[in-house]
Amino acid sequence: MKISVQNICFFYKSHKVLNNITVEMEKGEVVSIIGPNGAGKSTLLKCIARLLKPQEGVVYLNGKDIASKDLKELAKAMGYVPQDSREIFPFTVMETVLMGRKPHLKWGVTEEDLNIVSKVMKFMDIEELAERSLDQLSGGQRQKVFVARALAQQPEIFLFDEPTSNLDIRHQLEVFEIIKKIAQTEGRIVIVVVHDLNLASRFADKLVMLKDGYIYAIGKPEEVITENNIREVYGVSASIIETEFGFYVLPIEPLVEEVDIRSFT
Repeated sequence: MKISVQNICFFYKSHKVLNNITVEMEKGEVVSIIGPNGAGKSTLLKCIARLLKPQEGVVYLNGKDIASKDLKELAKAMGYVPQDSREIFPFTVMETVLMGRKPHLKWGVTEEDLNIVSKVMKFMDIEELAERSLDQLSGGQRQKVFVARALAQQPEIFLFDEPTSNLDIRHQLEVFEIIKKIAQTEGRIVIVVVHDLNLASRFADKLVMLKDGYIYAIGKPEEVITENNIREVYGVSASIIETEFGFYVLPIEPLVEEVDIRSFT
């Protein structure tokens, strides 16, 4: 299983958001897309998921252009969890996770579908929420349900757009541990857009750092998360601290031009 993004360019009207993006992702990898606001992270993820059509370039899945695949075939291959899912259906957790089986359904829900949903809910540790309505859950619980729905699709590729936004520190760690487990034990490709550089550096195998729609750096976390790259891409001075759990990014201060306060008085 392999995804190859070749020379992707994307425009919103006349504004070029992605510029000649080329990157490859392989089976068993967690790939984090990082960069400041407006760098093109979510747009790149949506181009990979075929939610947006790039004006230039091609996304290949196992050597085949994803544009040539029908939607049901693509849904079997890719599971997409959008940023800050606020979808509140009048459904239970069990019913919501079962929706992930839709690309596989023919005449109705089978015993196999129910068994898969049961295993996924156990894997995500949300069995006790099965009969609860989505609107009765916390943001962290809902996010785990949406991840479970993607798991129930049994895709080869998982695409997560800021899956830990608005989550507390415990749920952030739980979600990323699940992401890592999906890649390592299930042998899937996992692509995740994330703002938190410490989570990205700890859990990702490869980082793609974007700046102004370009790839500024790509490689292993220790190759990409450097004091110089953070300064150039984020405009922030930072210190990289090594710990037994990996390295930690300590932001120090923004790099701004000095402004004479008298000009405002």
